[in-house]
Amino acid sequence: MQSAEPRSTTMNGQSETIQAPDRQTAGADHVKAKAAITWVGVADGVQAEVRLYDRLFKDAQPDAGGKDFLESLNPDSLKVVTAYVEPSLAAARPDQKFQFERFGYFVADRQDHGVGGKAVFNRVTGLKDSWGK
Repeated sequence: MQSAEPRSTTMNGQSETIQAPDRQTAGADHVKAKAAITWVGVADGVQAEVRLYDRLFKDAQPDAGGKDFLESLNPDSLKVVTAYVEPSLAAARPDQKFQFERFGYFVADRQDHGVGGKAVFNRVTGLKDSWGK
């Protein structure tokens, strides 16, 4: 039995390939390959705009106790970075979803992705979050 085709995801020049175990190797039935991280070189990747959304407010309850919620706005709620992704992601359909390994879940922007050949991805959620603990 051959191993399955690998799946790949990429962000900021990092590409992670998920590979199923090779069933022809002795003991492979007991080995679970989680992932292998590979790299996409800048020369091989496609430049993309990646929007990293964070919490809109600095406080969990921005208007509690009569506070003005505008004073609790998080000035860092949006960071726009340039990333280099696999060329195949430039052909993604708007609203198509991806997991960029070790970074979170992203969606191709509904309005800006593909306009003028530009790749634009929005972070939907991160992988781990310790806010509020």
